[in-house]
Amino acid sequence: MASEDKIREGARPFMEEGEEVLAAFVARPRGWTQAMAGSLQVGAHQQGRANAGADAAGFELASPMALAITDRRLLSFSMGAQAGMGIGGGVEELVGQAPLADVGAIKVKRLLMGKVVELQVRGETFKLEAGAGANAKGVAEAFERRG
Repeated sequence: MASEDKIREGARPFMEEGEEVLAAFVARPRGWTQAMAGSLQVGAHQQGRANAGADAAGFELASPMALAITDRRLLSFSMGAQAGMGIGGGVEELVGQAPLADVGAIKVKRLLMGKVVELQVRGETFKLEAGAGANAKGVAEAFERRG
């Protein structure tokens, strides 16, 4: 099962009546990859900035996490450990949420082997990182299409 399908399935208990996940992807706070690749100080600094921005916005992050968008809300879910290729890593709990009216922007940029996603929630900006195959663009497009 693809990770986006797993997120949709795992998110069902946390949805409001009539709400469904439009798009989702697995992410981590920006800097995680650098920290794991040996640039611990730079990676830890970037993760700290991402978490501080999210905290200031009242939008909790997890690592790993799923970022999902519905027709009503932007959601973050904690996930189990990722074994790769969609194995393992199901949704565990809803950790952050914001009504779409509180979301100012979702921007996606390619970076080497992955993507950087910049979010603006309640006037605060923070960044996530995702793998090259993540549907970050789908989340950004769903946000742009909102009514």
